[in-house]
Amino acid sequence: MKLPRASGILLHPTSLPGPHGSGDLGPAAYHFVDWLVGAGQKLWQILPLGGIGPGNSPYMSSSAFAGNLLLIDLAELQQRGWLAAADLEPDATFEDERLNFSAVVPWRMTRLERAAHQFELKASVQERADLAAFTASQRDWLLDYTLFMTLADAHGWRDWCDWPAPLAQRDPAALKAAQDQYAHRVAFWTFCQWCFFRQWLRLKAYANERGVKIVGDAPIFIAYQSAEVWAHPELFELDAQGRALVVAGVPPDYFSPTGQRWGNPLYRWRAHAAENYAWWVQRVRRTFELVDIVRIDHFRGFADYWEIPAEEPTAIHGRWLAGPGAALFEAIRAALGDLPIIAEDLGLLTPEVTTLRRKFDLPGMRILHFAFGGSNDNNYLPHNYDANTVVYTGTHDNNTSRGWWQEASDAERQHVREYLSLRPEDEPSIHWELIRAACACVADTAIHPMQDVLGLGGQSRMNLPGVGEGYWEWRFSWEQVKPEHAQRLVRLAALYRR
Repeated sequence: MKLPRASGILLHPTSLPGPHGSGDLGPAAYHFVDWLVGAGQKLWQILPLGGIGPGNSPYMSSSAFAGNLLLIDLAELQQRGWLAAADLEPDATFEDERLNFSAVVPWRMTRLERAAHQFELKASVQERADLAAFTASQRDWLLDYTLFMTLADAHGWRDWCDWPAPLAQRDPAALKAAQDQYAHRVAFWTFCQWCFFRQWLRLKAYANERGVKIVGDAPIFIAYQSAEVWAHPELFELDAQGRALVVAGVPPDYFSPTGQRWGNPLYRWRAHAAENYAWWVQRVRRTFELVDIVRIDHFRGFADYWEIPAEEPTAIHGRWLAGPGAALFEAIRAALGDLPIIAEDLGLLTPEVTTLRRKFDLPGMRILHFAFGGSNDNNYLPHNYDANTVVYTGTHDNNTSRGWWQEASDAERQHVREYLSLRPEDEPSIHWELIRAACACVADTAIHPMQDVLGLGGQSRMNLPGVGEGYWEWRFSWEQVKPEHAQRLVRLAALYRR
């Protein structure tokens, strides 16, 4: 589905300002929507909304359906009487410019536990009815998720295949006994998801009412230590004990001589096909309940994917296998209709990937940081775009534009100077030159990372692929946002019909 011509900002909610160590769904999120409107932007792109996994990555969540508890606005829980004012006093270790996960996670989880306890004591009849209605409406994933989180917690977060066999193998009697034994803890995880969903949907409605659409992100693969892999082992390439036989990644290339071994379990695509991709249809349906447009990460994996034996420590000894191809997207379209999906088609692509994307009229992605220093037929150069494209200066995996410019080769810099008619006095504002190029090009959609709008250097990048620690931490403050930032965006949006 083609997207209307528009522009927007890439910013994960955890990067928002706020007093409680992390951006959340509180007042700063609503203020950011208002700022987007004032800046003439129609899109707010975020990262996956699920909980964080190893390395604090939102791409390794314990559920493909659940929301991130760190995003819950604690002040709203205090307003409902479930937290005391003293509970909201910030911890001395919190930082305005970064998310200190080691401090924030236990602090926020403690407050959520207190709020859940007070809910049990104080909730009104209507609040209890709302929670019951939410539980019923989401039961197709929520019951597995809440029990999985409870059992994972009870077993020290060991891999689920190492739990007692009756629980790992989902013996019905064992599951019923665990549900009864840990009923209080199951109720806690349910309460938290209810809080997340009602707060997020209220924020989304606020944005939509003001003409701002949410662009979400759906990773193609999910974490092994997740509710869905535990609940549906038949849909993944696992052995009889539930251990992964093969894992996901990408082969060696120019950037990595050993490739990338992501470690996610791979799908047993023949099992998905046998059920007409029902699990995927459910996943896509639930994702579109939370966002307006979905970016599917690693779109190439649907055409062909790199299979790595689980025992291999790197991605070197893998092989390419055919993915589900058009059959998956035909099943989704038959069940849900044409949907606004962005295909993340970065990297080395085969003709089959491009054919699959074009068959369903899905916009692909282009990154300006990848455009320069080579030949004039580089697909990332704006003159080679078609309209059904989403252009970024960079993504969450790239350096900021100022950081990129500092590290760029002489050939890249000279190419940028010639291509953008860049004068020496323009170079300190290279981020704005790239934003202008994105806005001016034929691509229907242009997305600007908030770091580039603010002109921040490489120390503010969100992620560095292949590095497991120290990222996903960046935050901004409102003091960094000047009137001219919105004014320039408004002018560019008007000038280039965005």
